[in-house]
Amino acid sequence: MLAAQGRRVACAVSGGVDSAVAALLLRRRGYQVTGVFMKNWDPLDEQGACSVDKDCEDAYRVCQKLDIPFHQVSYVKEYWNEVFSDLLKEYELGRTPNPDILCNKHIKFNYFLHYAMDNLGADAIATGHYARTSLEDEEVFQQKHTKRPQKLFRNRFEVRNSWVQVKKHSMGVCFIGKRNFENFLLEYLEPQPGNFVSIEDKKVMGRHKGWFLFTIGQRARLAGLKEAWFVVDKDVNTGDVFVFAVFYKGDECLGSGKILRIGPSVYTLQQGKNREESPKKEEIDKIEPAT
Repeated sequence: MLAAQGRRVACAVSGGVDSAVAALLLRRRGYQVTGVFMKNWDPLDEQGACSVDKDCEDAYRVCQKLDIPFHQVSYVKEYWNEVFSDLLKEYELGRTPNPDILCNKHIKFNYFLHYAMDNLGADAIATGHYARTSLEDEEVFQQKHTKRPQKLFRNRFEVRNSWVQVKKHSMGVCFIGKRNFENFLLEYLEPQPGNFVSIEDKKVMGRHKGWFLFTIGQRARLAGLKEAWFVVDKDVNTGDVFVFAVFYKGDECLGSGKILRIGPSVYTLQQGKNREESPKKEEIDKIEPAT
């Protein structure tokens, strides 16, 4: 690991707890830390709201509190051309991409890295992401697990530093954030309506706005149905998305994410129920004809 004394580190700050803690720890260890907020998504490009301006304000306040320099850079064009455009192309082909991988490759470890080194004179960059590498201090991985309070989540580093705003963990696309992803994609891709079709009896179970919106193994939420239906196949030509019902007993899954053979489903169970309710052939033969 870099010797802290005199070393400059550019820390990507988002305005959230994780990046603030990363900057705080680096500063406590003696590094000359500079906070950098990256704007990689333009909220004017979509109909919905984007929190980029609020996040930038939060990041600025974090840097003020830590008494470190603050810089803002924009990679909106680069993100669109090298990350988001690829995401759209992959969805159009029926594949589910991982844009965060391209974001790391092209944005964080390319544009941000070169900006930090060439413009800020940084020796290294840092983020608030979780990573385990051979270069980390051992103490980072020796800390005891602290149980999360049930009512209010508080990061263990944030308890005595309440100036950091507690935010929900971001599970959305890198730099775009969490949102209704189906509606978001349909702002950029043409809808291709089709049917949800049961893989067993070919019965139409519902309608969808585009086969490319679904990933094999993903749960398909079908209106009016309580059972858990999952996507098992897609037909690009017809636009049909084939689904299969899986049953749960409490938290125990009675089905399989990978179908090796047809198991318990709505259709097979109903067929069995019908057979049980209908009279057996032997019983029918014994019925005397009416006179």
